[in-house]
Amino acid sequence: MRRVRVERAAGVGAGLSAGTGAVGTGRTGCTTGAEVHDRDNGSPGTDTETDTDTGTGTETGAEADAGTDTGAGVPGSPATAGAPGDTAAPAGRRNLAAATAGNALEWYDWNVYALMAPFFATKFFVTGGVGTALMSSLAVFAVGFVARPLGGLLMGVISDRRGRRTAMLLSIALMAAGSLVIGLTPDYATAGVLAPVLLVTARLVQGLSAGGEFAAAAAYLVESAPSGRRGLYSSFLYIGNLTGTLLASGLGALLALLLSADAMASWGWRVPFLVGGVAALALGVLRRGMAETLDGDTRRAASGEGLFTPLRRNARAVLTLCGLTAGATVVYYTWIVGLPAHAAAEAGVSRGNALLATTLAQIVLLAALPAAGMLADRIGPRRMVMVFAGGFAVAGVPLHALAGHSFGGLLTAEVTGLLLFSGYGATAALVMAELFPRGARGTGIGLPYAATVAAFGGTAPYVGLWAADHAPSAAFPAYVSVLCAVTFLFACFRLAPDGPAPSRPRGRPLG
Repeated sequence: MRRVRVERAAGVGAGLSAGTGAVGTGRTGCTTGAEVHDRDNGSPGTDTETDTDTGTGTETGAEADAGTDTGAGVPGSPATAGAPGDTAAPAGRRNLAAATAGNALEWYDWNVYALMAPFFATKFFVTGGVGTALMSSLAVFAVGFVARPLGGLLMGVISDRRGRRTAMLLSIALMAAGSLVIGLTPDYATAGVLAPVLLVTARLVQGLSAGGEFAAAAAYLVESAPSGRRGLYSSFLYIGNLTGTLLASGLGALLALLLSADAMASWGWRVPFLVGGVAALALGVLRRGMAETLDGDTRRAASGEGLFTPLRRNARAVLTLCGLTAGATVVYYTWIVGLPAHAAAEAGVSRGNALLATTLAQIVLLAALPAAGMLADRIGPRRMVMVFAGGFAVAGVPLHALAGHSFGGLLTAEVTGLLLFSGYGATAALVMAELFPRGARGTGIGLPYAATVAAFGGTAPYVGLWAADHAPSAAFPAYVSVLCAVTFLFACFRLAPDGPAPSRPRGRPLG
């Protein structure tokens, strides 16, 4: 007696009944985008397995490691354990907690530099006055953005060849090292020119770390998710990002309130770096206990490829990722960084009130992300991205104008815009992971994502300030809306159709 087990795949459901071989349709619509990539690259999710009558099937990919088998659908199996109403296994929750907490500390360490720069600028850059010193310290901040694409490539390759856990451990170790070096580096009066050199070096290391963390964490969260909860798990990528950002600004504000200006300039600015570095090392120990989601065969196959081979082989997926990211990253950096400055300049909103509005809106986004992730599990990630991009393409200009009227207008624009953004933020990891075969996700996401963020997101606040002085008032928000329209078109025509909720498989094939 022989039995055939059909893995749930793009366009095909696990409808194989015992002895009949009847296969049911798992989703509607054409097989485009990620589904084509899975088949073209021999993804396990599109193959059939024939086992002898030993009662033991062979799992592939993350199914073997993380216990998230999406085939069979036997009651009580992992396939049904992912149904709504069930809880994830304790090991799965520990993996989720370790990945998210580490991601939060990564972005805490990344963002705390810009917050503390005004306090330590003159300690490291002593020529040209306070303004020049601050500009020099912020230029060092920009150096981190330059290093992110290189980090995305190098850490992405490590993720595909050595595993997601290895890449995430290396990422958090690099970020911790960078933070500790900044926190312990003597100032210019003590170390001379060595002080700014160490500062730049530490920031480069942090840039390498930040560039690689996103891809490894995105792949890990989605691959370790139970069936039917990939949207929810995907949302924790930006939950970690926002949590780290809020922790950095919260600790910075608390220290500024408790310490005098002289104390902050003397030693207080070092505290957030030292706290972040030590906490990151501790979380690195927690990450050591995470289950690996990339099987050995896939890692060995990836190790035999050239550095850029996965990018060339998946060129259309790379272009799609860049198109999806361009609109999203310019919205994120405009709404988090640029909009408060716009409100302060146009409406006379105080800097404190502008930051308050942004902080409140980020808290709203933090609460909305898991809900958006669960909604994506019901209606599909493509629809969520289209709602975000289409909404901003239409409403971006009026929302930007509203932010320039008053504090109330700024708060309304911030909350509305970030609620729209939750459609992308909750599904980014899932959408990107589905674009690439398992063995190319680290490289495929890492470099293109980091380069697009550096080109569009990192420059958004500066482009906005330049446009305010040299272009019509609606020029920059129109630029944001056009990029979102581009993202909408990529989501519409390059992402696989979601299909109707009742027939759509709970968890798209990620093999």
